[in-house]
Amino acid sequence: MTTSTNLPTSPLFRETLAHATEYWRDAWQRSVLTMDVLRQRGNLYLEHSRAGKPPVLVFDYEMVMDGRELERAANYALVRIVPPEGCCATNPQKRPIVVIDPRAGHGPGIGGSKIDSEIGLALRGGHPCYFVMFFPEPVEGQTIECVARAEVEFLRRVRELHPDSDGLPLVIGNCQGGWALMILASVAPKLVGPLLLAGSPISYWAGVEGKHPMRYNGGLGGGTWPASFLGDIGNGHFDGAWLVHNFEQLDPANTYWSKPYNLYARVDTEAERFLTFERWWGGHFLLNREEIDWIVQNLFVGNRLTSGDIVSADGEHRVDLRNIRSPIVVFASWGDNITPPQQALNWIPDLYADVEDIRAHGQVIVYCLHDRIGHLGIFVSAGVANREHAQLVSAIDLIDMLPPGLYEAKIEDTRPDMPNLELLGDRYLIRFEPRQVSDILALDDGREDEQAFEVVRRVAELNQKTYDQLVSPVVRAASNDMTAMAHRLAHPSRVERYTISDLNPLFWGLPSLAEKTRAERTPVSADNPFLQWEKKASKLIETQLDNFRDLRDQLSEQLFKSIYESPWLASVLGVDRSERSSQTKGRTLSLREQLDRLNIREALHNFDRGTPLDGFVRVMAYIAEDHAVDERAFKLLRQLVEAGQIQASTLAEFRETVQRQSVVLMLDEERALAGLPLLVPQREDQFKLMDAVLKLFSAAGPLQAGEQILQRYETVRSIFGIDIPHAELAPATPPLPHTPVSSVKVVAAKPAAKTVAVAKPKTATAKATAPVQTKAATAKPAAKAKPANKPAAASTVAKAPVSTVKNKPASKAKPTVAKQPTKAPSAKPSSNGKAATSRTPASKPAAKKPAKPTLQ
Repeated sequence: MTTSTNLPTSPLFRETLAHATEYWRDAWQRSVLTMDVLRQRGNLYLEHSRAGKPPVLVFDYEMVMDGRELERAANYALVRIVPPEGCCATNPQKRPIVVIDPRAGHGPGIGGSKIDSEIGLALRGGHPCYFVMFFPEPVEGQTIECVARAEVEFLRRVRELHPDSDGLPLVIGNCQGGWALMILASVAPKLVGPLLLAGSPISYWAGVEGKHPMRYNGGLGGGTWPASFLGDIGNGHFDGAWLVHNFEQLDPANTYWSKPYNLYARVDTEAERFLTFERWWGGHFLLNREEIDWIVQNLFVGNRLTSGDIVSADGEHRVDLRNIRSPIVVFASWGDNITPPQQALNWIPDLYADVEDIRAHGQVIVYCLHDRIGHLGIFVSAGVANREHAQLVSAIDLIDMLPPGLYEAKIEDTRPDMPNLELLGDRYLIRFEPRQVSDILALDDGREDEQAFEVVRRVAELNQKTYDQLVSPVVRAASNDMTAMAHRLAHPSRVERYTISDLNPLFWGLPSLAEKTRAERTPVSADNPFLQWEKKASKLIETQLDNFRDLRDQLSEQLFKSIYESPWLASVLGVDRSERSSQTKGRTLSLREQLDRLNIREALHNFDRGTPLDGFVRVMAYIAEDHAVDERAFKLLRQLVEAGQIQASTLAEFRETVQRQSVVLMLDEERALAGLPLLVPQREDQFKLMDAVLKLFSAAGPLQAGEQILQRYETVRSIFGIDIPHAELAPATPPLPHTPVSSVKVVAAKPAAKTVAVAKPKTATAKATAPVQTKAATAKPAAKAKPANKPAAASTVAKAPVSTVKNKPASKAKPTVAKQPTKAPSAKPSSNGKAATSRTPASKPAAKKPAKPTLQ
């Protein structure tokens, strides 16, 4: 009796056998090729080490300054990037760009490891580009202070090489290079231009509960002594491979499975990218024990960067981040598990009480948040480089001229229906939206969890003293160069590289086998069921490792909280967990000290003195308050300057004017507006100014009736006594070719009821009843601001006594343009501390020539 089905010859069996044969042949070939790529990685590691571990830059460079030759030597150097063949030549007149890479275990060069990178973008823009690199081993006796002094000398040399550039250098600090840049800018603020912090941790205790476990490592390790111990067994040198090891343990699924599996699954196309990255990832550098001790004690565990507690060894310099006068741009990502947005941004509320405090210090802070990119993607992703980095760098001149305040950068794709699309040079539009300090705090889940880290710091200090006195001498006595080398060679990150290399005889026959395999390579079809099962199995393994990570992190967080949130431990150590004293230290300056520091006394003389440029900037700053700034308006501004409609000689002059007028508006908005006719006394200049202002604010689209911008614009027109419909403003100056005046319009804008002539101010007396109410004072704003029919004579407003300027400005105060005669307080205070009443005659604005502004 025979069966109807012959299993070995059935179609299903033959098909399954064919799929299995195809898959196992492909799996064998991929295994051979993967092992050969790992062998190449090991050889690349050895070659890179023999060559002295040079930067992994894809660009040629020339040595400019070697920090090892300085009086306070450091293993850093300044090099100039040579533009590659086919790239445009650099323009020495353009703003130089300096990139500082992180010294966090790896070598330098990640910021320029691709053509599409920070350095590549700078070269494509024609900017002179410099790179701060470092060598594998530190100089004997080198400290972080030596490094900071070397970087100061580097920036001074860049300034000397480009004395005629159109701005101070843009300095980019990647990751750990960011805190080094902040220190540099705080002690030498006149050497740096805008700062770009990319994935840089500044507030080390910050984070969201259940998401950012790396901040707990210091507490769970007992403080800072483990770093000192690793420095001692390294005979005074700390092995950067341990820092890399910590990064890898954050995501074990990626370290132990996803990264090697992705190489195995895409070995035909992934090899070059994998080897390029591994050349940098496996290049481990050393630090002196003094350096790593300073980093972990003052930053990682101590978190003293924002408290003003860091002082130079000679006591001459204190690191106060509020000394920075250049705009600060922060780029962070929600997908970054090493430097989450909270650690990149929480230094802002640590330093400044509110946005008015930021403005009082003349500071501009811009932050940009990516949705999902990981930490390394911030530096190596071509997509991020061509979008976020490109837009931030291209808009740096605009950022340099923003009024002091806090902004969020928003980048979006352009659309065909966007107004003035021809002003944009590429597919993206960047705008800067005003934010409050409360918006930064809203990114966190509260800062109460940071109180436990005060206890961690105290425990770390006690354990460090115990280790230094009892353990460190014994460990140092047992260490020498040979034992230190043995410990470094035994590190797992090095073992996995040199064991799978040509040093191992087991792999000597692998190159020929791999060459034969490539010649016979037959990839498996994408729909092969065995390949689909492989992918599902890989996903399952990755999920299980992620579950292990989440469980580990959860247990670590619970253990940390059970120890360091315990009231008895804080009580025993004498730590007051009810307040975060370190972050508020140094902010208690007296009013007099703040006035002297911010030069507000000088600003009190600028209400009715200045040039038409001062008037233009004052009007722009007043109208644009709390509104987004669009790059289209900035590019149109450049064209207006080139056409002569706005008088501004240099970018630096414009920025000084913005800073000066921002302080004036902050002190007393009403008085600042009243002084506009004296800054722009000529009737023709007033028409030009208002015409330019209308064009700039219409660059993003027609203004809508009822908008605050339009209301404030009407207020300024009333101050100038201009009551002409918008359509009649245009002939004041010929339209620019790219923006016809007919396209600049206000939607549903109603002209004033009647034309108001500019009346000649009469001599009048004004009785002062109280000191000048400034915007800085906590005064109740007027219920409704009505434009006056006559321009106020700003000269009738007497100078306010310095003592009446309050430290904390009110958030909003609508201007009320006073009719003449204007009440003006006397500048002379009475003996009881109140301003004495006096009569101040009004003067004719046209008869007084505006004084030359005083540059701060």
